[in-house]
Amino acid sequence: MLKAVWMSDPHFVHQGEVLGYDPRVRLNAAIDHINQHHGDASFCVISGDMVNHGNAPDYQALRDHLDKLAIPFLPMAGNHDDRALLRAHLPLPATCMADFIQYSIQTPNGLIVCLDTQKKGSDAGEFCTKRSSWLREVLDNAGDIPVYLFMHHPPMPLGLPMQDRDRMQDGDAFLDLIAEYPCVKYIFIGHVHRAITGTMRGVPFSTMRSILFQTPAPRPEWDWNSFEPGKEAPNLGVISISGEAIILQYEQFCEQNLGLSTLCTD
Repeated sequence: MLKAVWMSDPHFVHQGEVLGYDPRVRLNAAIDHINQHHGDASFCVISGDMVNHGNAPDYQALRDHLDKLAIPFLPMAGNHDDRALLRAHLPLPATCMADFIQYSIQTPNGLIVCLDTQKKGSDAGEFCTKRSSWLREVLDNAGDIPVYLFMHHPPMPLGLPMQDRDRMQDGDAFLDLIAEYPCVKYIFIGHVHRAITGTMRGVPFSTMRSILFQTPAPRPEWDWNSFEPGKEAPNLGVISISGEAIILQYEQFCEQNLGLSTLCTD
């Protein structure tokens, strides 16, 4: 059995707050939870928006925090990240592309593929020809080996009016590619800061809550002017893969108000 931990969207800063939360407090709580309860996992995938501002001090401080994990971690690029700084400060597998934070990890239970959906200068995502060609080659070589995809931007609308506008652009082309390969068994998606599951083109997918703050459900209606984070507690995911069985458990690792500005500690 493969056991892995999944975190998403830490939006880390080395000082200060993000929307009223201290990301250091939230990340430390997640790390403590993983080390206490899931030290037997093979690795932890962090599906993008590693930092909030994409600067070197944030990445260096993030690395100092993540080095406390009892298991290896696999960083990914989101729309808030800087690829060059991420590469300079965080460890990446030898299989990583030279131009993108995109790589694969072989496990006894299948191939873990972490994709780079960042569109520079935009909150939306993209998957260019170069990245698509790399993925096609990986899937061609996989043959009958199960493949599990991790990505930051969703390639499809999820019924979230505020987030759907910033999904992967031309996601249909990506989904057309994936549909050609029955070896793709599951897609794990970040970015939207909500937990959603479903199927698309016959492939199951799940999104993950942020370990920092959550976006509200689409009803009652809201927009970014009325947006108020903090009504839901953060989650991380625990993934178990055994044979044809894929189980994702969402785990709350701290209370809803941990790390609020009135409670922050350095």
